[in-house]
Order: sequence, then structure tokens, then C-alpha cells
Amino acid sequence: MQKSLLVWQLIHKSLQEAVPVMLLYVLESKGSSPGRQGFLMAVNAAGEMKGSIGGGIMEHKLVELGKEQLKNIQQGTRNSEQGMIRHQVHDKSVDTNQSGMICSGEQTILLYPAAAKDISTIQNIIRSLEQYKNGTLVLSPGSIVFDEMIPSKDFDYTYQSEENWLYKEKTGYKNQLFIIGGGHCALALSRLMREMDFYIALYEDRDGLNTVEQNEFAHEIIIVDDYTALSYHIASGRNQFVVIMTFGYRTDDIALRSLLDKSFSYIGVLGSKNKMEKLFTAYRSDGIAEEVLQRIHTPIGLDISSQTPEEIAVSIAAEIIKVKNRPA
Repeated sequence: MQKSLLVWQLIHKSLQEAVPVMLLYVLESKGSSPGRQGFLMAVNAAGEMKGSIGGGIMEHKLVELGKEQLKNIQQGTRNSEQGMIRHQVHDKSVDTNQSGMICSGEQTILLYPAAAKDISTIQNIIRSLEQYKNGTLVLSPGSIVFDEMIPSKDFDYTYQSEENWLYKEKTGYKNQLFIIGGGHCALALSRLMREMDFYIALYEDRDGLNTVEQNEFAHEIIIVDDYTALSYHIASGRNQFVVIMTFGYRTDDIALRSLLDKSFSYIGVLGSKNKMEKLFTAYRSDGIAEEVLQRIHTPIGLDISSQTPEEIAVSIAAEIIKVKNRPA
């Protein structure tokens, strides 16, 4: 999300300074395309750039095309309000639309010259992103629209022709990570997941904990009287990820029990195999269904023999990303 914000800020600054600027946006991606749907970047006539549409020779080629189009606009040889769409195939054996890459995927990129008429819309996008809010970005031929309504889908793209297409995207953070417990592992995980574009909410029941005070990476830090309050704070959701890593068995149990009736993309508990077996035995005795227990990731993280808080954070982050990116 921070990378997107930088792109929109560069576009806004360029427009305010009357510097022609081009928005490049990945409208669709398939297969092993390095530029995923929603990737974006900006390049202006002064050579400033922010963001990425996938890198490599393809990005370089389209950036140069964007610069060329900006020159044409300045010279009056191209309509400044109409963008263009470029379909790129990452396969050198195809006859047309070769990207210059060989990773076998495909992506469709919009090159849109932002104009003064877009300033108000872009200001609204920037304000929403700075406030960590969600909204709807709508791109269509010659138009950028922003709405504060939150769409049901992260992305939606329909294409009939270069003059008849529509792209919608949920702006802001698409995934939320709830970290329960604010110790050293939570600090390391917050630092890592912040870079992976997750909105991070940290919950702790101990006030004044030094590792919580050091945590400048979580977007929210909530001190609760008791972890039973989590049932009120955290809602079910397909883009919700939960990691429980409190300071002991009792608080892990309280936190987990408060969330067992909810549905998340991911819920995991940090703890030894013996501790979790003991916990699950108690849950089975209490009549908690096996299918509920099977949804809990434990031992948490990928098995990389991690030992330090930083290594543990890497293993958990990798497992979360694996779950997030698995086919629907």
C-alpha cells in the first residue's frame, strides 16, 4: 500500500507542477507474469519514477513508451486524455505482443496520461490511503474515478475493446494480520509483514511492555484487559490472518478459545508440539469439533528449523504468504 501511495503522490506532485506524467497500471495478469494485477507505477517528463509493473525488459520498454507518449502530448500530436492498453506475452515464440521476457505469463498494462481534471480524484485516493481506508478505484478509457464504497471483490476487469473496458480495484490494504501477543517474535513479525502490505493490528494484555513500545511497524496497538475481548475486536473474513503468540499456555488458550467460532484465511499458534497437543486434548475433551482444530496451523510456520525471533518470523510469514497465494 505504501508503494501505491508513493505512485499517486508523484502523479499529484507532477500535475501540480504542470509536469506531464504517465500512470502505468497492470489491469490483468496470468500465469507466471512478474507484474501482478494491481501493480502500478508513474513516470513523468522530468524522468522521475515510482512503483513497478513487474521489472525487467518489459517494464523498461513500457516506461520508454510512456515517455515517448508524454513527448507526443507536449507536442500536440496525441490526445492527452486517451490512454492506451498494451497486452504483453512473456514468451519469445509468439508472433505478437512479445514482452522480451520468457517466464510464460501474460499481462495487460494501461498507459494513462494523467491530466489536471484528475487532480481532485487523485487527492481523494491519497487521502484514503494515508488514512488506511479502503475504497474503489475505477479505471476506464480516458477516466480515473474513486469511490469510498468498499467493493466485494479485490479486482474486477472486463474487456471488450480498447475503447470499451472497465477495471475496478479495492484500494488500501487488502489483507489484515492480527498478532496476539507483543513479545520479541511479534516485533520481528510486525517488521516483516509491514513490508508485505498487510494492515497489522497488535493485541497485548500487558501494559508498558518494552517490545510493544518498540513496535513502530504495527498500524494499531490495542491493550486489552483480557484476551477474551478478542471475540469482539476481530471479525471473521477471507482476508483476515491471525497469529497467536502470547507469553504462555494459559493466555494462548484464552486467546484461541475466543476466536474458535470465527472463520479466517489463516489462524496459527506459536508453541511447542507438546504444548499444542496438550491444548488440543483439552479442546477435544470439551467437545470442540475436529474440523475446527484442523484449521489451526500448529506448529506454526514452515519447518526451517528457525530459532531466533527473526527466523521464526520468516517461517510464519512464509506460511501466511503460501496460504494467501494459494489458488481459490
